[in-house]
Amino acid sequence: MRQHWQRTPLLVRQAFASVQPPLTRAELFKLAESEEVESRLVVRRGRGVCETWELERGPLARRRLPPLKQPDWTVLVQGLDLHLPTAQAMLAQFRFIPQARLDDLMVSWAAEGGGVGPHFDSYDVFLVQVQGQRRWRIGRMPDARLRADLPLKIIENFVAEQEWVLSPGDMLYLPPGWAHDGDAVGGECMTCSVGFRAPMRTELARETLLRMADAVDDEGDAGAQPAVYADPGQPATAQPGRIPADMVRFAADGLRRVLEEPGALERALGEYLSEPKATVSFAFGDPLPEGCGVVLDARSCMLYDDAHVYMNGDSWHAAGEDAQVLRQLADARTLSAAVLVGSSAELRGLLAQWCDDGWLHPVSASHE
Repeated sequence: MRQHWQRTPLLVRQAFASVQPPLTRAELFKLAESEEVESRLVVRRGRGVCETWELERGPLARRRLPPLKQPDWTVLVQGLDLHLPTAQAMLAQFRFIPQARLDDLMVSWAAEGGGVGPHFDSYDVFLVQVQGQRRWRIGRMPDARLRADLPLKIIENFVAEQEWVLSPGDMLYLPPGWAHDGDAVGGECMTCSVGFRAPMRTELARETLLRMADAVDDEGDAGAQPAVYADPGQPATAQPGRIPADMVRFAADGLRRVLEEPGALERALGEYLSEPKATVSFAFGDPLPEGCGVVLDARSCMLYDDAHVYMNGDSWHAAGEDAQVLRQLADARTLSAAVLVGSSAELRGLLAQWCDDGWLHPVSASHE
């Protein structure tokens, strides 16, 4: 993090020694058929000046995929950590980075020569080779030009500065903006990609303001005489179409009150950052028995700040020992039965509700 994060690429040979693919090719293709999974099929046709690319978004029926012996195609599945414990375990290795920045684990299976072409990402990425070999070429491309005739963002003037062939266990880290091109070599291969959230400033502003607006609660609006706009000093006007300056100041004062409410901005941001992906849904869970610990559901996102905890788009004020326990749960994603025994009735009630909602799952002491 000190030397490379958001600065320079880093190749780590055998970062995941003895790594095993998180799933088989058949299991990956089966996931790609599901409407609950975000998947893509990318096919390259031709090479050189005649090269073109095709993109099809899932769900992908098996009959839609090219023959296994056909080169130059790949299947990509996003959010593998939402579906497989093996993928969750791999993603957990990267929790030295704040959860608010961590996005998901994507897996790509490629036939010989398969890839998605030279491109760049606006976020950090760790590329972990888990099966077969892939050749990566990378370069800084401040003058990158994208081909306008393709459904993918392919760099047409890509020039590589460095090149490596990664084998199972090897890992390549790339900061945002580094162009890269990866092709399967020597047969089929599988690569896991750990991506990170890089929201635009306008996105964060829009989403937090929307949530703050939904939570607007002005004491002046209560009672028989709410704080409505009044203009006893308004003179007669020959410009009735002009918006009065006093009305602009009245609206600005209301917005300022919302922004100055203690903790309002932090609470809105935390709720947005912890909101599950659109494809995520929870089924009702099991009750929380006495003498059990808990573990977060793989789809749950839990964050915290100095005053609140956030879970799946909701927020709770937390203080004292309860706050410490909840922060421990957010950091470790699990709590032992011993910790819960010593917690307050209010906290155990909250955890029980989260279990009912399917956000948490009970863990017996013998399985901790």
